[in-house]
Amino acid sequence: MGAPFSLDPSATAAFAKLEQDVGAQALHDTAAPVKAVVIGGGTGAPVSIRTLLSLEADTSAVVAMADDGGSTGILREEAGVLPPGDIRKCLVAMAADEGDPLTKAFKYRFSFARNHTLGNLMLSALEESTGSFPEAIDICSRLLNARGRVFPSTLDEVRLCAATWNGCKLDGQAKASHSDSTLYRVWLESAAPVRAYEPALDAIREADFIVLGPGSLFTSILPNLLVPGVIDAIRDSHAATLFVCSLADQQGETRGMTALEHYEALCRHGMEGLVDYMLVHSVDSLHPGDGACDRVGLDARSGQIGVHGEEIRPVRISCDDADRIQSRGTVVMVRDLVDPDRPTWHDPIALRNAFRTVLRLSRTQPRFARDREVERRAADMVKVRTKE
Repeated sequence: MGAPFSLDPSATAAFAKLEQDVGAQALHDTAAPVKAVVIGGGTGAPVSIRTLLSLEADTSAVVAMADDGGSTGILREEAGVLPPGDIRKCLVAMAADEGDPLTKAFKYRFSFARNHTLGNLMLSALEESTGSFPEAIDICSRLLNARGRVFPSTLDEVRLCAATWNGCKLDGQAKASHSDSTLYRVWLESAAPVRAYEPALDAIREADFIVLGPGSLFTSILPNLLVPGVIDAIRDSHAATLFVCSLADQQGETRGMTALEHYEALCRHGMEGLVDYMLVHSVDSLHPGDGACDRVGLDARSGQIGVHGEEIRPVRISCDDADRIQSRGTVVMVRDLVDPDRPTWHDPIALRNAFRTVLRLSRTQPRFARDREVERRAADMVKVRTKE
């Protein structure tokens, strides 16, 4: 048996890096803060949450409700509760004081108790005692002095199903995330029609800035977009929408997928015409001046992603692929985004600089304050070309 209490130190270290960077400026230049919504789950969404909070954005999170692995899976199956794990991670990211003893305890995982976390157990117990999962979230938000709101995308019991490129069907988020073949499509199954949680839709409609990810494309980001009403809320908003592409392919769901294929998967699941910006790590030497790259916001530094000498396959983008994405109305921003201390994590400082750039571009280019309904009906996409 390992240590009785454990936690993942990576998020704590990433959050500390943001706190130590005292040169940050707020996203807003008026009295009203930017209203930002992060859509995702897993370990990626908390990075965007904490990054936005460091910019003094009014931040909310809409979180997937399809997780069925680990502690969350046990609680779903044996206690009949809604999945608490991704909600717990986002609540911790919202906490006002990362060093507060209760915040730290909320993350503790108990090896002697089937590897449950205290936060998962608290959310599940409060859901049972109050009869309301949103009320359980609100109580934990107050306990952690959360600086933003966390919303489940749905309160219905859903199961994520997936189809691979070679035609296999997988039932459940845990199985899908560990697929032997690259995923092609995902969908939600439920005993009754799935309904969106209305406060989550309200937050999306009222947002100035919507961030998809980072995180697992098929099992953290897309499950939110599969809930009826969520994509319509994005379309109805006046927000600039940013997709933060993963740094490396995941040896299950996105094995071997390029950045273009990540983008196409989003579009295949209803986001065609709704992604204003896409942020990609610069894994290859894209040289300004050779075709599409002079129209891409480019940081020319590049390199392999590796951990302790072990190479991890990065998500790649070529100049041709960047041009193909931009021809569909999405500005591609390529940056060096890897955290040098945690090579499979986004560097929160680089992420923050990119967020600031997106907000600046969206304000100076009126074409991004789009009428979503008009754009949805448009026959042809406007080719967007921009220089950083």
